[in-house]
Parts: sequence; C-alpha cells; structure tokens
Amino acid sequence: MTHWIVPKATTGYAHARLERAVEALAALPMQGGPTARARAMAQIHRWRAVIEGMRGGALHASSRTPLGHTPTWATLEVAPGGFSTGRYLAEGELQEHELALLSQLPRAVPGRSARERLNHYFLSDAGMQALSAAVDAGQLHIELPEEGALPVVAALLARGYAAEALELIEVLRPLMHRLRLYPKLRARPRQTGATVHRLDVGEVVDKLCAVELPPRIATMNEALRVWNPLFDELVALWLATVDPAEVEVEDWPHLRRDQAGALTRHADNGQPVLAGAWPGKIMPAGWSERRQAWLEAYARAAAKHSRSAKHRHPKSNFARLRRALEAEPGTLTRRELGWVRRALASTLTKHGAPGLPLRTQLRELQAEIADLPTHPEMAAVLIARLARYPVDGGLPSLESINAPLGDDEHAELYGGVEMPAVLLDKIEGALEAPIAELVERGVIASSEVLAGVLPQITAQVSAAGIDDPAVRELFAQIYAAFRRRRSLLLANYARPVQLEELPWIAALAPLRRPDAGVDVHVVDPRTFTRQTLEQVTTLALSAFPQSILPNVLVREMEALVHASGLDLPLVRELAADVFTGDFPQTFGHSEVLTRRLLVGTLYARYYGLWTGSLGELPFGQRCTMRAYEARTHENTREAGRNSWIAQNGAILEQAQIMTTHNLAPLTLRLGLYENLKTHAPELVRQVFTWILQRWRQASVHEHARALMIKHTAYAWRQAIFLLSLCEGAEQRHAAETFEAMVAAQPFALARRIAPVSAGLRLAFEGGGFDARGRGRTRTGAPARRLLGWSIGPHWLLGS
Repeated sequence: MTHWIVPKATTGYAHARLERAVEALAALPMQGGPTARARAMAQIHRWRAVIEGMRGGALHASSRTPLGHTPTWATLEVAPGGFSTGRYLAEGELQEHELALLSQLPRAVPGRSARERLNHYFLSDAGMQALSAAVDAGQLHIELPEEGALPVVAALLARGYAAEALELIEVLRPLMHRLRLYPKLRARPRQTGATVHRLDVGEVVDKLCAVELPPRIATMNEALRVWNPLFDELVALWLATVDPAEVEVEDWPHLRRDQAGALTRHADNGQPVLAGAWPGKIMPAGWSERRQAWLEAYARAAAKHSRSAKHRHPKSNFARLRRALEAEPGTLTRRELGWVRRALASTLTKHGAPGLPLRTQLRELQAEIADLPTHPEMAAVLIARLARYPVDGGLPSLESINAPLGDDEHAELYGGVEMPAVLLDKIEGALEAPIAELVERGVIASSEVLAGVLPQITAQVSAAGIDDPAVRELFAQIYAAFRRRRSLLLANYARPVQLEELPWIAALAPLRRPDAGVDVHVVDPRTFTRQTLEQVTTLALSAFPQSILPNVLVREMEALVHASGLDLPLVRELAADVFTGDFPQTFGHSEVLTRRLLVGTLYARYYGLWTGSLGELPFGQRCTMRAYEARTHENTREAGRNSWIAQNGAILEQAQIMTTHNLAPLTLRLGLYENLKTHAPELVRQVFTWILQRWRQASVHEHARALMIKHTAYAWRQAIFLLSLCEGAEQRHAAETFEAMVAAQPFALARRIAPVSAGLRLAFEGGGFDARGRGRTRTGAPARRLLGWSIGPHWLLGS
C-alpha cells in the first residue's frame, strides 16, 4: 500500500512568501506610485507577523481559532495561503469617521481606549437612536462583520427584544476596547436588488486618484509649457543687443547654407560656417531690468520644475545663453560672446527669430499639444462627477459619467473633449447591472471575479427569511461582509466559521422565519435561488469554458444550493501541499451523480472510468490507484524534490476527473443538459484555441511550464466533458478540427502535442488507454492521455 506524506503547517511556507514579498518590493521601479509600494510593504508586514506569531507560539496554524483566547467570530487578518497574522481587522487605527465622531463626544463618555468610548457612545440612548434610525433608513455602510454588531443591538431594542440585545452586549463587552462594533453611517440609502457591480464607486475613485502622468509626457509638457517660453524670451533678450545697423549689412546671426539648402561647413573641422552680426554691441533702454526679471523667472521655474533636463545641459543653446546672461553686462570676452553668437545662429537658423512666422507656428503647435487634457486632469473631472453617488454602491448608468468634457467642468480644459478609454474602463467596473450584462461587457472577466460579485445576490437570498425590510437589509450587509472574510487554513477538513456563529446573527433568530417572501422578487425565494444558481453556472461555463470553477465561486454556489434546498453535492479544489489523504463525503456523492450522467460516454472512455474491479473500492483508494499513471519515475528520489506534492496532486486530479469538478452534478441537478449541448461545439472550439495559445506561449521557467500544463490539462478535461454532451457527428468534427489546428502549429510544437490530438481520436473511435495512459489509434498513431500532474518530468515538456 502506498503511504502518502501528510504535511504540517510550518513557518517554511511563510518564509518563502516573505522572501517573495521582499523581492516584489525591490522589483518596483523607483518612480512607482506610493500606492504600489505601500501595498508591497503591507504584504511584508503581514508575513513577518505570521512568522513571529508562529515562532512565539501565539499563533496556531490550521486551527479555527489560531489566536489563543480569541472567539471564533472575530475577523482576523489572513495572509495568502490561509495563515493568520494575529491581527484583528476590526481593530487597527481609527478611521476618519471615527475621529470626527470622537472629537464631538462629551468627556463623560467612559472607556479605556478611544475605540471603547465610541462603542459606549453607540450603546447610549443617543447612539442607539442614531443607529436605529440608520437601520430603518438603510444608511449603514458595513465593511466588516463586526461593524454590524451594535446596529443589531439597536434593531433588537427598537423591536422589543431587550433580553436578546442585552445578552449580545455581554458577549461583545470583552473586546469593546479593541474592536469597531459600529459602522460608518451613510448620507443616502444603499441601493439593493438583483443587480450587481464589481467595484464600489469609492474603489473607482481610488483608482482614478492613482492615475499618474507618464514621466516622458510630464517631461515633454514641462518643456513645452515652461522652458520653451523662457528660451524664446532669452533669445529675444540677446537679439536686442545686436546692432540693427550691422543686421542691415550682415543679417542676424545664422549658419550659412549653400544653394541646395545644406549647411556650409569648414573644410578643416567640419563645423558649420557662422555668419551674421554680433550680440553685445548695444544695450537698449530697459534691457537690464528685462535681464533681471528673466533671471528671477528662471530661478522660480528651476525651483518648481525639475523633470526636464535638456535646458540644463552645459552645451545646450539654452545653457550657453543663460550663463552669459548671468555674467555682469560688459564683462564678457569676445570668445564668450562668440559662443552667444553661435547659440543664436543655431536656433535662428533652425526655428527663426521669436515673433517671426516660422517660430510662431511651431510654438502654437507645441502649445496645442501641451494644452491637451492629461489623464490625471480628466480623472479629476470624473472624480467630481462620481461625487454625486454613494461611495459604497454602484452606478445605475454610465451615460452621464462617460460624457465628453463640459465647458464648465474644468477652467483650464477644452470643452467637448472625449474621455480616454483607459479611464472609462475603470468607471465601467462600478456599473450596476445584471450579472449576464457585466459578463458580456467584459467587466466580469473571470470566474474569480464572478464569485466576487455573487455575494451581492446571495446576501439578498439569505436575508429572504426576514419580513422586516430594514432588518433584512442589515442582515444582507452583514452577510456580504462575512463572505468577504478570507478563509483560514484548516486541517482535516475542519468546518470553517459559519455565519450563524456570529453572535449578532444568532441574536436575529426571533426575526427570521423560513417561509417569508422576498418583496423585491415576484417569485418565491427557493425558485429565485435556483434560477440564480442556473444562471451563474451557465455563465461560468459559457464565458470561461477553459476554467474550472474556482473555490471562491464554489463557496458562493454552496450558499445558493443550501438556500434552494437542492440535493447537489459540490466539491472544492483541494491544495496538494496540505492534502491529508482523505476526501470529504461530498466527493463520493458527487461521483455518483457524475457516473449517472457520463457512464459509457466519450468522457468515461477517455479517462477510463467505471470499468473493471476498481469500482467497488472506496473513492479515495480508487483515486490513489488511478494516480499511478502520473508516475514517470518509479523511484521517488528520481522524481525530484517535493515529489510528495506531485503525488498528492496526481491523486487530487483523479478526484476532479471522477467528479468532473462539479460540472456533471450541476448539469444533472439543474437540468442544464440541453442548453449546454446546444452550445458545447462552440465552447469546445474556444477551449481548443485557448489551450494552443498557452502551449505556444510556454515559459522557459520550469515552474511556470508546469503550471501551464496543469491549467491546459484541466481545460482539456472541460472540453472532453462538453464534447460528451454532443452527438457522434459533432464529436468527429471536433476531433478533426483539433487535428487541423495542431497541424497548423510550428513543427516542433505540433510533433510534441500530436499524441494529445491522437488521444481524442482514440476515445472517439471507442478505444482506450493502458495503465500508463498510452494507446494507438486505428491508423497506428501514438496517443497519450493528457493529465496535469506528473510525478517526475511531464512527457509533454519533451527532453
């Protein structure tokens, strides 16, 4: 029997992530924005806190309560990977709205800390009245679950549930000196309904505030707006010292040209031949005052503007003329005046004298370029437009926000200018619309983003059992905040903290009943929930057919399944580095439904499912035995370092194969077969195209290539599932299409992936693979079954 290594949570992973965070900070360009550097530093601080907590014994990884003497309901800061830093998210520094309220509190309000004084204020008659009014008006802005605690107290008291309210206060009291148990109060009610938005208006404003002018554009604009006008004034100052009588005879300083228009050059050194009158011959009235005014203007400009360096180059015309001007009048030698004459000749020959048509036209064109609205200036206009909307909501439409610049919106900008597309893309993230529309617009561009907006729907569904509209909205906000919590790393499939474990949610039990309707929908809650689940599943498969359902989306779908009352076991992707060798019962239940839908199909033939004596063994044991195919080395040492992770990964991949990672159960229980069958051929073609693109873009780095193979193998599995819903003729056409697509690839790539194409042909012909995943088609072409994990080098990588 094979024994699989069970990893334990150690500081090794945290050290590796800390090292990556430090490297990411070092890789940021020096001119990078402060926001990016602040995020990188915060990541470093989080991982340092994780390591220090684990070393000192204060943090216990893989536990529901990693911080000793901490209630399960307290929201902890969680670093990627599920490691807690030991910090309470509802603690932290006082926010602006807290500081504003604190400054208005009477001194008599008690408390050991500012946070406790604020909590005590909201427990006073005035505070409870303010919270109760905000609950009824829908003016709460709840970011963290704890911020809904005292509003629940207020709602309970206002509705006659004093005993429940007092009991809740006693539960909260031990952490009142540390945690923010109250929300920010909004000026306007929050918009609710069956629409969603990806970003809050406040988040879009933050993105717009971070818009910066590219350094090259900023440098160019500085030169055009500041240094060019100063240079023209400088040239005019020196031209004023040229004797007009000499100009009559010799012309202004210039570089000679031949009849063809080319510069005439000295035979000995190749330098242009200089001609024309000399500067410094006269000093007209008021020249000294003009000189002093220019030097002062230059000093002010140099102190304020430092991007452009061209005018500071010691050999530039600007620098030569400026240095000469800084000298005392009448002290310049003939050699020094010669350099002034050469600088004047160069600029006059190229652009003409200030005030003449050639130079005037150039400066007018440059001024138009410099006056074009910059992205930061246009972003400021958009920020002003967004000020009309609540910061924690979405935008009902984009028309008024995306409109061209109005004449009265910015004193220094032209009216009628169109908003840049790159800024409008940021705005579109806040559009409030049905999920399907946001997917079509590209606002929801992945299954992970889809999962991020789904709580806005599931919150309303979960609150459906509350008749009181105000309390229902309060519940929905707490629910949405709870779903935003990052999950802790838990051992042995320990049950994560549930919503009902929040004391303030449990306290609302008297106000909840299962048969209440949802007044914003015309259907009963369970029907609406099922319809939402059908829509989300269909959208995920049709918009992102190459992607397996990510855990964040499965988690939200589980909430919908629970609310709908469906018997639908959903499974999550398990991490290979913390896999213990056992599977939750849902995997076995999911396989039963998968077998019911797919037995005898292309999918079953391709993956060799439900044949022979293995079918009688427990689910986990079958996964272990089927994972033997992933071995490319019999000796674990030859398989490479961390081969136990690859072993675990191979087992987990077999679990995904045997359950289709939720596709078959969802198709069966939600009645999606006919709908998916109709769209399957086009979705399969999209997956084929995506896979070939990834193979063409393969990285030279070993880890990146391994991830590429894993993701493309998972996508391939999705395509095989979808093909299994099609008729034989469509399957044949898909196999032929993929063969043609492979043949069109570069020769080396086509030769390497040809066995994958042959494997699809083999399964379509009714054949199968041997225990090592190999076979031959009817024409004798070698075929390989494509898997994402291998214990040792993957055959698809070649030598």
